[in-house]
Amino acid sequence: MRTLLINPFYPISETPSPPLGLAFLAAALEQAGVEVRILDFVVIPYSRTRLESVLGEFRPHMVGITSVTMTVDHALTLVKQVKRADPHMVTVMGGPHVSFRAQATMEACPELDIIVTGEGEKTLVDLARAVEKGTPWAGVLGLVYRDRTGIRSSGTRGDPVDLNALPLPARHLLPLGRYKALGMPITMTTSRGCPFKCIFCVGGKMLGPRVRYRNPESVADEMESLVRLGFPQINIADDLFTANQTRCISVCDEIIRRELNTGWACFARVDTVSSQALSKMKEAGCHTISFGVETADPDILRVIRKGITLDQVISAVNMCVEAGIAPHASFILGLPGETQQTLEGTAGFARRLKDMGASYGFHVLAPFPGTEVREERGKFKIKILTHDWSQYHANRAVAETPGACKKELDRLVIEWEDKFNEWLGLCKDHVERGTATEEEARQIKGLEHTVRMHELMMRNTLEEKGTWQDKTGGCSAEAALRELASRLQGADPPDYDRLMASLKTALEQGTLRLARNNGRVRWEWVEFLVSPPDLKAITPLWGLKP
Repeated sequence: MRTLLINPFYPISETPSPPLGLAFLAAALEQAGVEVRILDFVVIPYSRTRLESVLGEFRPHMVGITSVTMTVDHALTLVKQVKRADPHMVTVMGGPHVSFRAQATMEACPELDIIVTGEGEKTLVDLARAVEKGTPWAGVLGLVYRDRTGIRSSGTRGDPVDLNALPLPARHLLPLGRYKALGMPITMTTSRGCPFKCIFCVGGKMLGPRVRYRNPESVADEMESLVRLGFPQINIADDLFTANQTRCISVCDEIIRRELNTGWACFARVDTVSSQALSKMKEAGCHTISFGVETADPDILRVIRKGITLDQVISAVNMCVEAGIAPHASFILGLPGETQQTLEGTAGFARRLKDMGASYGFHVLAPFPGTEVREERGKFKIKILTHDWSQYHANRAVAETPGACKKELDRLVIEWEDKFNEWLGLCKDHVERGTATEEEARQIKGLEHTVRMHELMMRNTLEEKGTWQDKTGGCSAEAALRELASRLQGADPPDYDRLMASLKTALEQGTLRLARNNGRVRWEWVEFLVSPPDLKAITPLWGLKP
């Protein structure tokens, strides 16, 4: 049984990280004896030829494609192209968007056979077995599927996944080298679920209201393995890492005991942190915490059922600063009840937090499928302006309120973006003048490096220009690197030095490799940084034999 999993493209501006959800699914499938490959179009340039080549070489029995709202259209295009290449291929999709729009998605895309709803590990393993044996899909819980009579549901899967029974994500199948070369962070999770019921969020509905935790030893095991990979940052992607402070401190104690000495960031609520927990988190390596503040208007906070107060926000920011952790406040503009006055109040409160030592950022409400704010938009007086899912990136308004129109919501976000870009411009000017601080130089060089390497990857430049005949009869690696830079550089002479610095960094970090064969020099990306695990040594999940 062979399964191909695909990550559809989304832009570098969204700060992509290796697809953790697909890695979990792949690990569960591998443990059940399924051969898996992952095709990641976020860091590997998409072409129909490439897709058909992988399908022809790997010959999967099933193709699964993940998506969020912003990427669902691209994902559906991939489904159609897979079906065009092989009409008998079983096509599957998963993710929050299609979980909450299963019927509509199936109707809009006849080439899509199955949607896996909610958590996917158990369901996808059961589905793989059904496809392999040719048994009816109706016997696999957690599916919306198509048969000769129409679109059917197999019912919901009531038993949430035991996180401590899951294998570690199959990162050996991910092109981690490309993400590392870009300077992107790597993510991990220590829990699933969220007990809160904010009207704009699908987290609790997708993963359940009960928070399930991995044991501290397992968390530290995974973090230790990530430290060895040398990524610039580890992001803990739990909805709420600090949901249980006793457990949070236990995880930190285990990290400290092992002396992992790595930096990491996480998400938290302002009413779930304390000086004791923050002190321990700092000692364990936490350098940044992002808080969802959403708005500075108390009435809006009540309407969206956030359950926090502005005093708690101020207290949390002060405690973070005192502990030596950088607090970040995230705001959502355009929530129910938003007006010009509330927007000004939120902007002023954000500036106040900045004066206290916090950074902040603005997003605009995107009423995603499955959220209460979308399902009850009439009640909340939200006007949805478009169903173009590619616009649901939360950086421009796709909805508005009676008191805050799209133009005004976009204006505030654009002003914030302009100020940030102005700051970046100032930093770049300081770098060019030689007066930049260490932080300014790090920001500019890191950003330029990411953009430069991303262009090389997504344009296939290295593959097209990185091979040549060595006429010198054995040039050194340094000489070959200089030759590579000269072949890749743009028309502007300064491009050479900057490009050379990026290529040297990639070579030193092990994400760029020099190969020689019969007098030819070939440079290539090192994509896979993790060796496949010994599956026979892992206890199988759910009684399945590998």
